[in-house]
Formats: sequence, C-alpha cells, structure tokens
Amino acid sequence: FFAWFDAEEDLVRSLASMSTNERIKAIQKLPETMRKKRDIRNKVLKEITKKSRHRGAQRSCCTKGAAVSFRRFGNTLSEYFRLLQIWHKTLKIIGAEFGTSVLSYFVFLKWLINFNLFSFLINFGFVTIPQFLAAEPNNLSFTGLELFTGAGYFQQTVLYYGFYTNATISKIKNGPSYNMQLAYIFTVGVYFVTCFLILLFSIAKSFYKNFVNPQSFSGNASKLLCTWDFNITNEKAVKLKQKNLSTQMKEDLAEVNKEVLDFSVTERVFRIAVHLLAWVASLGAAVAACTGVYFLSINNLELFMKGHRNDLEGQAAMLVLPVIASLLNTLMPFFFSWLGHLERFQTPGQHIYVTITRTIILKMSVVGILCYYWLNVVATSESQCWETLVGQDIYRLVLVDFIFCLLGSFFGEFLRRIIGTTVFVSLGLPEFDIGRNVLDLIYAQTLTWIGILFSPLLPGIQMIAFSIVIFVKKVSLMRNCQPPRKVWRTAQMMTSFMFLLFCPSFLGVLSVIGVTVWRVKPSEGCGPFRGLSSMYAAVSEWIQMLESYTVSKWVVWIYHNLITNALFFFILSTIVLIVIYLYWQIIQGRKTMTKRLQEQLIN
Repeated sequence: FFAWFDAEEDLVRSLASMSTNERIKAIQKLPETMRKKRDIRNKVLKEITKKSRHRGAQRSCCTKGAAVSFRRFGNTLSEYFRLLQIWHKTLKIIGAEFGTSVLSYFVFLKWLINFNLFSFLINFGFVTIPQFLAAEPNNLSFTGLELFTGAGYFQQTVLYYGFYTNATISKIKNGPSYNMQLAYIFTVGVYFVTCFLILLFSIAKSFYKNFVNPQSFSGNASKLLCTWDFNITNEKAVKLKQKNLSTQMKEDLAEVNKEVLDFSVTERVFRIAVHLLAWVASLGAAVAACTGVYFLSINNLELFMKGHRNDLEGQAAMLVLPVIASLLNTLMPFFFSWLGHLERFQTPGQHIYVTITRTIILKMSVVGILCYYWLNVVATSESQCWETLVGQDIYRLVLVDFIFCLLGSFFGEFLRRIIGTTVFVSLGLPEFDIGRNVLDLIYAQTLTWIGILFSPLLPGIQMIAFSIVIFVKKVSLMRNCQPPRKVWRTAQMMTSFMFLLFCPSFLGVLSVIGVTVWRVKPSEGCGPFRGLSSMYAAVSEWIQMLESYTVSKWVVWIYHNLITNALFFFILSTIVLIVIYLYWQIIQGRKTMTKRLQEQLIN
C-alpha cells in the first residue's frame, strides 16, 4: 500500500512540474478509469496551488524551476493569444453555416493578412527605418488626391523607390555605417527566399493534412463517435459544434453518394462541343482584354509624358488604366461563371475549379502584359525615375482593385439579394462565389509582390485592405448569401489555393523581379541604385571589395562557387526533384495502405 501511495505521489509531483498542455496529454494517456484520472487531476491542481503559495513566501534559485516557470509562462501566453484571436469564433460560425468550401476562403484570407504583416515588418525594419535617418524634408503640398493617385506628395516619401538614398548612412562620426544599396537588395532577396520556403511549407502541410494524414480518410462512424469535445459545456458552443459536425457529415455523405451519370454517345459529343466552345470563348475574351489593356497603357503613358503631370486632369488620367483593368477583372469572372452554368458540370467542385482556371488565365495574362509594359516601355521612357512611376501604377491598381472588391460585395451580393427576394423571388438568395473571390485575393497579392521592389511599404497597405475585406465579406456573407445548394466536401480547396498562389503567381513574380534586378538599367537620378548598370551590380561591386579582405574570403568563395555557378543549381534542382518524386511515392503508398485497411475493416 505504501509503495503504491509513494508512486502516486511521485506521479502527482511530476505532473505538477509539467506545462498545462503536457499535463493534459499525460493524464489522458494514463491507463486508468475516468474517475481515477479526475482524482489525479484534482490532486495535481492542489499540488500546483500549494507550490505557488510556498513560492510566494520563499524564492527558489534553482535553474530547473526557473526554466519550468518560464515554459509555463510561455504556454500560458500562447493559450491567451489563442483565445484572443478575433476571427476564431467567426470562422467556426461560417464553417457551421456555410460549410468548409466557404470557410476555406476566409482561412486563406486570414493567412494572407498574416503573410503581409510579416512582409511589412521586414521591409519597414531593414529599409524604411534607416531611410528616415537620411531623409530630406518634403516640400510638396498634400491635397488629399494623392490617396487615390499615389502621386504628388507621396513621390517624396518612403512609399516609393525613388526617395531612397544610394549613400552609406552613418549618424555617428567614425561609427558603424549602413549601406542602403546592399540593405535594399538583400532585404528584397531574403524576403522572396523566405516567401518561397513559407509557401512550400504551407503547401506541404496542407497537402499532408488533406491527402496523406490517415485521419482524413477515416470513416463517418469514427467522425461521429470519436470527434466530440467533451470539454464543451456552454450551450451555444454545443449547438455550434453540433451544427459544424452535421455539416461535415453531410459533405462526406455527399462525396460518398455522388452519382456517376452514364451519358449516351450523342450526349457526350454535345457536352464536349459545349466545353470546347466555352473554352474558346473564355480564351478569346482573355486575349481581347489583354490587348485592350496594352494599348490603353501605351496611350496613357504618352498622354502622361506630353501633358501636365501635376494638374487635376493629368492625375485623373492616371486612374483610367487601373479602372479599366479592375473592370475587366471584375466583370469577366461573371462571364466565366455563366459559361460554367451552361456547361452543367456534375459537381460544384468541377464548376469552381474550371472557373478558377479561366479566371487565373485572365488575371495572370493582364499582369503579364502590364509587366511587359513596365519593363520594356516605361523603363525606356524619358521619365526621370521610372521605378517610382511603376510603383505609382501598382499603388493605383491595388487601391482600385480594393474599391472594386468592396463594390462587388455590394452589387454582386447585396443588390442580388434584394432582386432575388423582392423582384424575382424564384432566384432566391445568392451563393458565395468562391472562385471569383479567391482569384481576387491572388491577383491582389501578385500585385503586392511585384510592387515590393518599387514600393517597399505596399504590403502594409495591402494588409489594411485585406483586413477591411475580411470584415466586409463576412457581413455580406451572413446577411446576403445562402449556404451552397449542393453540399460537397472540399478538403483539397486550401491546398489548391496555396498552389495557385505559388504557381503561377509567385513563380511569375520571381521571373519579373529577376529580369528587373539583372537586366533592366536603373534610373540615373533617383533610387539607391542610381548610376549602376543594373541593381545586381551593387552586389558584384561589394564582392570585389571583399576580395581584398582575408576575413571575408569565405563569402567570396560562396559567391563564385555556389551562387553564380549554374552546375550547383542544376544539382540542387535534381536533388529536389528526386525528393519530391520519393515523397509522392510514399504518399501514394500510404493512401493505398489506408484504403486497404478501410476495406478490411468494412469486410
């Protein structure tokens, strides 16, 4: 008896020294009854209370105790931050009311907000703050119109590339200095490498969660019997959890009971003809839109270079290009969605994925035409600072796209609800268009990535815009939209969104940034790279300077043998492809094993 009592005391003391999460997991794993686990938990809480009282009377200088206390404090803070998440409860309500398909849009938008916050902090910390130390006073007057055009007063601020100095910043005589050229290009370079790794990790994590994790292939019985959280005691939380679980069950059952329609030969030929006509119409519309944007941008630049750049008419003319581009990006997806309804896909998922594919072809084509215009027309124009001109164009595109996104919620959802409930009652409430809204986010994020080189603070502006969008979309969804008429499971949606953000969006941006840094000549009279043959020339000059220092020989060796060596990148790419192939084979093997296990359990 005494041995058993001593063992229980040792168990209580060891549990009391753990963090909250570790203690809960350890108690759950004990091979005891629920009543016995509750008794052990109560004893542990009493032990923690007793220790806290003794700790108030006498301080312990033990290193282990300090480490444990610090770990507890960190876990407590993380729990509080988790509870203080503004959108945590809202996302649960959206998932319960509208299903995981609509929820995936808001989760993706929330992820982009955090992503842009990270981007803003990096640029502001390493580029903007040092520039404040060397900034000259702004002599231009602020009229308020700059908020829409991005020109005027903002030209002489840290918002644009042209304001940054090419000098070495040093406020203390014979003290440390800050090379703005290297800081600017290294900040942008390290930022894009970090973005590349974050996106790859997010795609892999989402892919594992939705395709590889055996829990994602668990049956409905296990979901029904084993997923309830018995710690929930609040009545509203219980009802919300029940509704959320019910929606997930409906989605899984809809996936299982999906009907496979058997069409005749005539019907198949007719459907294929309709699909081909729809694709010809969508691609033709995209080509026509890109052609119009290109000729409009050329005409807009000629008017800007010939006319008065600072008068009201000249600044209003700057808004023509972003307004037309945003109109095309807003109206064309409605046309693509209408084409999808004519094609009559068997599942809502097929309709959404086809609409997303057509819309992203349009949006990325428009962005590609604009990039060609900026790097081949604006960069060779007579402008004193073409980088600032490009930054202003991107600022206007981001701002007008944000305004059109808000107007889309008003006209596309609010007025549609009024018409569907008063004029044409048979239409009913509208459904939330996932494809169109997701592509709007990817288009806006693509513009932000391109604009980072020309407007370092653009991620902060986009972060504010996304924060407003998530609130407006949430209110519009709750008040104007109805849940999808056809319930369907969308475990792959978040993975698809991440993949579309990575390719073609992020990879296309890397190509544009690479051409700008290596090939295009910077302006002679503005920016940190003025007077150089290219932005990358700043790195080459720095390496040549380091060759005279013995301490920095290792940096020079890495530059010549790794960074500028094509063979190294070829070997690295081959290794990455082999790893991806092996990982894919492991995934397929695990999925096959899981399905076989499920079949054995069913049999």
